[in-house]
Amino acid sequence: MLRLRRLSLAGLALATAAAGLAVLPAGAEAASADRHPAAASAPALAAAAPDIDVTRVQAHLTEFNAIATRNGGNRRSTGQGYRDSVAYVKGKLQAAGYTVTEQPCTSGCTSGAGPNLIAEWPHGDASKVYMFGAHLDGVSAGPGINDNGSGSATLLEVALKLAETRPSMGARVRFGWWTDEEQGLNGSEFYVRSLTSAQRTAIKAYYNFDMVASPNGGYFINHITSAAAAPMKAYWDSLNLQPEENTEGAGRSDDYSFENYGIPTSGYAMGASARKTSAQAAKWGGTAGAAYDGCYHSSCDTTSNINATGLNRSADGVAYTLWKQAVSDTTPANDFSVSASPATGSTAPGTSLTTTVATATTSGSAQTVNLSASGAPSGVTVAFSPASVTSGASATATITVGSSVPPGTYPLTITGTGAVTRTAPYTLTVKGAGGCTAAQVISNGGFENGTSPWTGDTGAIGTFSGQSAHSGSRYAWLAGYGYAASDTLGQTVTVPAGCTKATLKYWLHIDTAESGSTAYDTFQVKVNGAVKQTYSNGNAATGYTERTLDLSPYLGQQITLSFTATEDASLQTSFVIDDATLTTG
Repeated sequence: MLRLRRLSLAGLALATAAAGLAVLPAGAEAASADRHPAAASAPALAAAAPDIDVTRVQAHLTEFNAIATRNGGNRRSTGQGYRDSVAYVKGKLQAAGYTVTEQPCTSGCTSGAGPNLIAEWPHGDASKVYMFGAHLDGVSAGPGINDNGSGSATLLEVALKLAETRPSMGARVRFGWWTDEEQGLNGSEFYVRSLTSAQRTAIKAYYNFDMVASPNGGYFINHITSAAAAPMKAYWDSLNLQPEENTEGAGRSDDYSFENYGIPTSGYAMGASARKTSAQAAKWGGTAGAAYDGCYHSSCDTTSNINATGLNRSADGVAYTLWKQAVSDTTPANDFSVSASPATGSTAPGTSLTTTVATATTSGSAQTVNLSASGAPSGVTVAFSPASVTSGASATATITVGSSVPPGTYPLTITGTGAVTRTAPYTLTVKGAGGCTAAQVISNGGFENGTSPWTGDTGAIGTFSGQSAHSGSRYAWLAGYGYAASDTLGQTVTVPAGCTKATLKYWLHIDTAESGSTAYDTFQVKVNGAVKQTYSNGNAATGYTERTLDLSPYLGQQITLSFTATEDASLQTSFVIDDATLTTG
C-alpha cells in the first residue's frame, strides 16, 4: 500500500488514518485449516463459487518470499525481485490458458520500473469486463509478503481456479498485477490512462486487493455501500464478520487510479499502520491500540507476517465476487466437455503429430460440436478429422509443423463450439530440425547495436569514462555506484533442441574499492530467475576474464537469461560485461 494518499480530482481532503480499522477474531491466526469459516451460516453463498484452498495461496507467498531473498531482500518495482515475481505469475497464468500481456510503463513510472502484468480469461462478453487487481511490487525495506504479496497471491490462485473449473461466462474477467504502486500508484494509473474511452466504459467494476492478511487486521471494504461492493459485503456478511469501510486505505491504492476515470471500484483490505480501536477489539478480537500490521513497510513483512484465516476469507470472498459478477447464473440445458489426450506433444520441424480430442455430454442432450484450434505460431496448422462431432464422440487432431518453425514451446487452445463453447489446453514443443545445427542465439551480445533486445537497466549499456570494452567500443557497466543499488540486464532466447550441449560465454571485468575476500557486492547470472553463477568483489582482477556456464539442461526451451549486480551501502564494485554468446553444438 502506498504510504501517502493523493488528492482526488474532486479535491477531497485526506481521510484520517485515525478512523480505526477492524481486526480478526481472537485466535483466528491458528485457524489456517478452516477453508470456509462459518460457511454453515451461508450455504447458498458457499455454493455459488468454488472454495479457494488457502494453502495454495500460501505456496505463492512462499515463492514471493524466496524471490525477494534471492534479490537483495525485496521486490521493489525497479529491481530484479519484481521482474522475477512477474515471471512467476506470468508462467502460471500462461500454462492455465490466459491471454497474458506484459505492459511496460513508458511514462509516469519510476525509471527502471518493471511492467504491469495483464491477464484476461478469453471467454464471456468482451463488452462487459470485471477487473481484479493488486500491486505486485513492494518497498525496498523488505520482501513485501502482506504488502502486497497477499493480494497478488490471492488473485493468482483465484485466476487459476477459474481456469481449472471453466464455468460458463456471462462477462469477461481481467486481472492486473501493478508495478510501481509504492511510488505513487504509477503502474495502474498508466494502465487506465492508456485505455480508450470505449475500453474504460467496458470495465463495469474494478476490485482492488491490498494487504488482505494483516496479522492484527480487520475486514474492510472499499466503498462498502456501493453497488460494486455488494457481493463482497454479502460474502463477509454471510460469515457474520460485520465489515467496515476501508477508511485508512482511501485513495492510497490502485483502485484510486480507476476511480479517477469514473470506473466503479471496491475491494478488500485488512489494514496497515493505523491502530485498532477498543470497540473493534471487542467486535473482532485482537489487540487494541496496536497496528493492524506491525511489520508494515518493514523487513519483518515475511511469510511469518500472514494471518491464514484472514487470507482465506479474503480469497473466498474474491472468488464469490468474481462468480457472482461474471459467471453465467444459468446452466445450459445442453452442455458438454472437451479434452485432449495426450495434452502435450513434441516434434521436429517438417513433421506432424496427433492427439485425440474427446467430447462428453455433461447435461441435457447430445449436440453437434464444431472443433477448432487457436494459438498456433506461424507455420503450424491444426486439422480435425472429423471437423465436427456429436458430443460423446471423439476426433483426431493432426498438428503439422512447418520446416521453418523455430524451436520452442507453444500453448494451443482446442475449442469446441455448440450451444456453448468449451476449451481444452494443448502444449506443443517444437524440437530442433534433424540433429544438431550449431547456433548462437544471444542478440547484440557485444552491445554494439544499441540496447535492443536487452531489457532492464539498459542505461548501463554504452561507452563510459572509466571503463573500456573487451572488443569494439560498447559494453554493459553494472553497479559501480558506491552505495546500495542494483542493476539488471536480461534477454529472452530460445535454446535450439537437437544438440547435446549449450554454453553461455561472456567476458567479465570486476574492479572494486572493497578489500579482502568477503562478498559485499555481487554479480549473478540467472536463468528464469534462478541463480546459476555468482561472483563478487572478491573476484576482482585486472582486465577481462572469460566466464562460461553450461546451459545444456535448457536445450529446446525458451529461457530468460539475466545478469544482476548488487552493491551494499558503501565502496564501489563495478561489474563490466562484454561479448556474451550462447552457442549450441
